[in-house]
Parts: sequence; C-alpha cells; structure tokens
Amino acid sequence: MTIGQHLMAVVLTAIGVIRAIGDGVGMPAAIISGIAILAWHTAGTILPSKTRSRSVAVWWLLGFAAIWIAAVAVSAEFVWLAFLLWLLAGHLLPLRWGLLFSGFVLAVVIVAPILHHGTTSYANIFGPLIGGIFAFGISRGYLQLLRDAAERERLVASLTRLQAETAELQDELALAQRHSGAIAERARISRDIHDTIAQALSSIRLLAHAGAGRTDDPDAARTLAQVETLAGDSLADVRRIVAALAPVELDDDALASALQRMLDRVRDETGLQGELHVDDSMPILPTEVEVALLRTAQSALANVRLHARASRVIMSLIDADDTVRLDIIDDGTGFDQPAWEQDADAGSSYGLRFMRARLRELGGGLDLESTPGEGTALSIHLPIRPGPVSVTVADTTTEEMP
Repeated sequence: MTIGQHLMAVVLTAIGVIRAIGDGVGMPAAIISGIAILAWHTAGTILPSKTRSRSVAVWWLLGFAAIWIAAVAVSAEFVWLAFLLWLLAGHLLPLRWGLLFSGFVLAVVIVAPILHHGTTSYANIFGPLIGGIFAFGISRGYLQLLRDAAERERLVASLTRLQAETAELQDELALAQRHSGAIAERARISRDIHDTIAQALSSIRLLAHAGAGRTDDPDAARTLAQVETLAGDSLADVRRIVAALAPVELDDDALASALQRMLDRVRDETGLQGELHVDDSMPILPTEVEVALLRTAQSALANVRLHARASRVIMSLIDADDTVRLDIIDDGTGFDQPAWEQDADAGSSYGLRFMRARLRELGGGLDLESTPGEGTALSIHLPIRPGPVSVTVADTTTEEMP
C-alpha cells in the first residue's frame, strides 16, 4: 500500500506537469508545482520516523492540500492528485473529518476546470466522484485491516503468554505431585516401621525384662538384661528414624511451597507484593484438591495482574474442619460487582466460569466480593476428601504389650 502510494504520487505528478505544459502553462511554473508536490509528499514519508504524533500528520495533510490547491491554480491538470489526497484522508483523519475533507477536495476538482476553461463535463464530475468514493473506501478498508492485524497480534501474544503460564503451572503441578508422592511414601515407611519393627522391639524389651525377673540363673538374668538393653537402644534408634521420616511439618507441604513460588514469581515480574498465610493444622490434601487450588490461584493472580492495578495481595490457606479454603485479597481498583455478575451470567466472564466449573466438579465453590476503589476478595472452598493422611508418631515412652 505504501509503495503504491509513492508510485501514484510520482505518476500523477508527472502526468499533471506534462499535461499542464501541453495545455499552455509555462514550463517553469508547471515544473515548480510538480517539485513542490513531490517534495512535500517525500517529507511526509519520513515523518513517521521522526514523530508518532497524530496531529502532526494531520497538519502535514492540510499542508499537502494547500500545495495541491496552489498547483491546481496553476493548471487544472493537477486535479488528478486528488485521488492521493482521498487515500490519505481515509487513512489519517477520523471518519467524519475525512468525509468533510474529501468533499472539499471533490469541490476543488469540480470547480477547477470551470475556473480555467469556463466549462466542464459530466465526466469531470462523476468520474472524480466515483473515484473519490473508491479511493476513500479503499483507504478506510486498509485501515481496518491494520487494526484487525494489530488485534490478531495482541491475541497471539496473549495466547503465547497464556501458553507459557500454563507450562509454568504444569511444572509447578509436577513438582507438587512429586513432593506429595515423596511425603506419602515417607509417611507409609514411617508408619510401617512404627507398626512392625518398633512394636516388635518394644515387645522384646518387655519380654526380656519379665524373664529376667522370673529366673534364678545369674547367667540367664545377665543375658536377658543385655537383650533388654539392646532392644531399648534399638527402639530409641527406630523412634528417631520414624520421627525423621514422618511429614509432620507444614514447611514441607507441597501446595504451600507451590503457592509461595507463584507469589514470588509474580513479585519478581510485576513488583506486586504478596503474602501467604497457612494454618498450622493444614493436613496433607489429596492431589486433585491441590491441583484445583493451584489452578484457581493462578487464574486469580492473572486477573489481579491484568485488571486490578493492585500493589499488594494476601493469600490465606485455611483449614476449616472438613473443608479447605483459599482466600485471595488484593488492594486494587475493584469493580461494580452487580454489573459484572450480569456480564458473567451472560457468558462474557469465561475465566470465572471455568474456575467455578472446576471447583464444582470437586464439590466446592467460589465466592467473590468487590467494591470500586476498595479491592477484591476471592474465596475458594473445597471439601477435604479421603487421600494421603499425615502420620503422627505414637508416644512409645510407655511400655506396650505385644
């Protein structure tokens, strides 16, 4: 389109100069008019590299129109450059002003032959009229194509960013699942050791102690005492191993670690300050519950980044008896919740609908509260279904009968 515009300017100017000379206009006047038109048009081609101001481009177009009118005053043959002005008007001016400008150019094209030759023809009226409509329409259509292309680029960039975020989330989920699997395996091993070896050693210790009290043989009593001591030492070692294997500390929780890494990444990328609070009584959750909470938290944080213009977000993971709740509160701009809920019901809020659908599949739900200028609060709740259970090491300080 740009190359065509430049070629059109050169060709139409050359035609105007040649026809003006052939029409009896002095060669210096015709050539100077053509050079002025091409010089001003060339200045317009380098203008975008100097400034992006819309007003500067409009003033350049008005200057171009003034030079063209001066050339038309020299010879009516320069009216052919009106096609270039119509193209530029459709591209540089808003629709209303573009139509007014194009109408003015058409009026000059119609009046010029009358002023120079005292007469005109239907061809000199309807030809430029049809050509002007065609040129202006092409220019507006090209402008719309540019806008559509920019919108497509924005959508592609958004999809690419979403794909990258999804890949990061998959990595977080894989890490959380590996962590959960490791915790579950450690819990199983600690439980098996506690229920088998620890109980057996405790029984051996009790039997040795009882046997030493019932025998009168000094050698047997000494051997049984040694067995009791060895069993007691071994039982103490087993207790230490079970205590080390049992996942009883919240700091090792996979979900909390994944949420904290998510907040840290958002802080590093956007400067949004985040806090994470986790109840001390939070149990180990089933994998499907952790996945749903992590996905929903990522979607909520994405909304905060894109729309809330917040400086701080607080995330709380709460143990509510047989339910786990994740609260996300930001100090952003908020929004008109009743109007927004109408749009959401109409189907425009796909993100929220997907979040709610995912939570409903697990028997949970999502609550939202927001007021313009006062931030937004999001509460996600899910039932704690049967899953990996944290192991509590039994107190074996008292003697246990086999």
